[in-house]
Amino acid sequence: MMVRNVIRFIVLVVLQIFILNNINFRGYLDPYLYVLFILLLPFNTPRWLLLTSAFAIGFFVDLFSHSLGMNAAASVFMAFLRPTVLQLLSPGREYDPAMPPGISGFGFRWFLSYTLILVFLHHFLLFMLEAFGFHDFPATLYRILINTVFTTLLVLLSQFLFMKRR
Repeated sequence: MMVRNVIRFIVLVVLQIFILNNINFRGYLDPYLYVLFILLLPFNTPRWLLLTSAFAIGFFVDLFSHSLGMNAAASVFMAFLRPTVLQLLSPGREYDPAMPPGISGFGFRWFLSYTLILVFLHHFLLFMLEAFGFHDFPATLYRILINTVFTTLLVLLSQFLFMKRR
């Protein structure tokens, strides 16, 4: 499982840096598929490793995107809130530590909710840090929402493409 996560980390960073960072539709559409790494980490990932991994992937994206730590901060924020979101989505339920989060194990509706919430939180902090204020909040909110939808669609598409059939 660890080898799979290391490969996923490398592939998502390379994909983000060399392909997705070059997609920009009128200054509003910036897909951030690298968050898939945080979303798909196993449930039993120790909190320190979850936060460190989130920082590392955000740091590498920042390093090659010249974004001054904004992706690292948003990724750590997302990873920090992940256990709370998991508890919110299934209160009192214990997750099987051997099963990673995904559509195949938890269903489309659960995974969509999980992804939408965490991607929104990531994008909220990322774009608010980028705007560095509330001076043009409607435009920033529009970017947050449109990018949350687009990134969520990419995450779902990746799930359907790489989902293990039962």
